[in-house]
This record gives sequence, structure tokens and C-alpha cells, in this order.
Amino acid sequence: MFRFPLVILFVSFVTLWLSVKFGILLAAKLSPVKSEERDDLTLVMSASLTLLGLLIGFSFSMAVSRYDQRKNYEEEEANAIGTEYVRADLLSANEADRVRQLLVQYLDQRILFYTAWDQHRLESIDRETTRLQSDMWSTVQGAAKAQPTPIVALAVAGMNDVLNRQGYTQAAWWNRIPFGAWSLMATIAICCCVLTGYGSHRAGIAIFIVLPFLISIAFFLIADIDSPRRGVIHVVPQNLISLSRSLHSSSGNQR
Repeated sequence: MFRFPLVILFVSFVTLWLSVKFGILLAAKLSPVKSEERDDLTLVMSASLTLLGLLIGFSFSMAVSRYDQRKNYEEEEANAIGTEYVRADLLSANEADRVRQLLVQYLDQRILFYTAWDQHRLESIDRETTRLQSDMWSTVQGAAKAQPTPIVALAVAGMNDVLNRQGYTQAAWWNRIPFGAWSLMATIAICCCVLTGYGSHRAGIAIFIVLPFLISIAFFLIADIDSPRRGVIHVVPQNLISLSRSLHSSSGNQR
């Protein structure tokens, strides 16, 4: 569910609004808050809301840091592919052409990795990416065995960077806010809404929609930033797209 921010928005708002209603029902069925108890209830509500605010702030910071990490790895991956495309000149003519062709195909798959949503499509992209990585490494490995020189070693090191950056990117996309953090935020948010309803002076006040709405918006924003594919805010592979246009243009001119 945390991969679908809009679902988080709807479910959290309905759940928190019902929690307020449940608090109002508790006050009606049990007993309303007495005047001498209201200060204690206000203290508990203030502490609970403060704790909820801190958890939301920390979770938002975690989501933003992961988003920035995904953006940085996208930039580094584009730089690694572009550098290896240039270093292919250090190989023999046939091997250089082969590496360039594979890098262009590999770059297209990396762009699809950032833009595809369908799970079956992603599995196909992963398989094609793995195949291209194997072919690229086999090509530079063969060149290194045929000519074990420091110059060829630069091309091998560049290909190693290309493969490593893909692994770092994949790890960053798997790195999400833990389920325990979501559970804790949801539990405290429900308690805050129940206390809000329980401490209300009268039922049916429109202002009680405000707290569930604000908390739901905060949850939605955190889930949206933390969701690489399903969210409104996601990483656009601008560097990879720019590099792809440049490489396709370069290969077209060479032909």
C-alpha cells in the first residue's frame, strides 16, 4: 500500500476522520471531559501532537534524502556511461565499435528503468540489462586478455564503474522508509485524533476535519517522495536522456 501514495491519502484521511468520530462517541457514551480534567487532556494531546510532528519531520527528511540519493546516482550513472563511451577509443577498432553499440543499447534500457511502471516490463528490462552487462564485460575482458596494458586497463575500469553505478542505483530504489516507522506514525496519529474527538465540546464541528486532512496530506507527501515509480514526484532521468540524445546523434553522424 505504501507504494501507492493516493491510496495512502484516502485511507489515512478516512481512518483518522473515523478516529475523531470514535473519540466523540466515547465522550458521549462514557462521560464528557470534566473541567478539572481538561488541562491534563490538553497536556497529553500537546505531547502526542508534538511527538507526531517530530516523527513526520524525521520521516519526511528520510524520504527527501533517499530522493536526493536517487537523483545523484542517476547523474553518476550518466557520467560513468559517457566516460566509458569515450574510453572505448582505447580499445581496438572492432572492440571499440562493439562497446559503443552495447553502451547505447544499455543506456536506452537504463532510461526505461526510470520511466517504466509495469512490473512485467521491469522484469524484461532487468533481463535485458543483465544481458547487456554480460556482453559489455565480456568484450572489455577479452580486450584486456589480448592486450594487458595500462591503457586498456582504463577502459576496463570505466566499464567496472558503469556496472557498479547500476548496482548503487538499484539499491537506492530499494531503500524505503521502514514499515515500523509507518506503523508508529499511524498509531500516534490515530491516538491524536481519538483524543481530539474525545476532548471536543460538541460533535459535528467542521474543524475536526482539519487535523485528519493535514496529517493525511503529510503522509501522502512522504509516501509520494518515497515511492520512486508510483508517486507524482519522481526522478526524471534528465542526464541519461541528454546523454542518449548526444550518443545517438554522434553514432548517426559517424554513419
